[in-house]
Amino acid sequence: MKKKFAFLISLGMAVLAAAGCGGSSSETLVMATNAEFPPYEYYDDATQEIVGIDVEIAQAIADKLGRELKIEDMAFDSIVTAVSTGKADIGVAGMTIDADRLEFVDFSDPYTTAAQVIIVKEDSEIAGPDDLVGKSIGVQLGTTGDIFADDIEDAAVERFNKGFEAIQALSQDKIDAVIIDREPAKVFVSENEGLKILDEEYTLEDYAIAVKKGNTELLDEINEALQELKDSGKLQEIIDKYITAE
Repeated sequence: MKKKFAFLISLGMAVLAAAGCGGSSSETLVMATNAEFPPYEYYDDATQEIVGIDVEIAQAIADKLGRELKIEDMAFDSIVTAVSTGKADIGVAGMTIDADRLEFVDFSDPYTTAAQVIIVKEDSEIAGPDDLVGKSIGVQLGTTGDIFADDIEDAAVERFNKGFEAIQALSQDKIDAVIIDREPAKVFVSENEGLKILDEEYTLEDYAIAVKKGNTELLDEINEALQELKDSGKLQEIIDKYITAE
């Protein structure tokens, strides 16, 4: 309840701050994201442009709507606020549909199913979700992992602005485990020796696109575009470009 109350206060302050600020024009589609979540959204080392699954999906939707895509990188827990106040048209950031977010934004049809997993050090005694009781757990602020970690009995939850900061804390023995999406987890483990992903998934969830509450016109357009991308095979093609079958 404390976290939800704090979020409500934060949102209220943001609404006041945004008063008088206009949203995007009809020619642009502003996408709010957090480019710290590979392979869904991240900075390409060579070009320093934001790329990834969500970026290509949003670009394909923008193309179908005849609009120019503009990407705004921000903290993950600011995305719902940006969309609900009209500072962004859509939130696309590996975002799960949940009851708290639905109070402030609407969601499109799901475009992919993802899993939250647990990362630990290779010599850890933690073998599954039940072993997280009483442990210190790192999560990225505002993510699904953050939400679910609150339900773990006697756990000390450490919240980080970026996923890799939680990974660094784990590598430095400051926390016992990290809960994060499976695909970013693969990237983080491949880049940091001594870590592993547990076999048992923590949760399964659907990712969808956030739209300002009540904007049914844009929501319908996005759902129609998503369905066309699914039917044509383009959506799966985008996902397969970044995620290879194991």
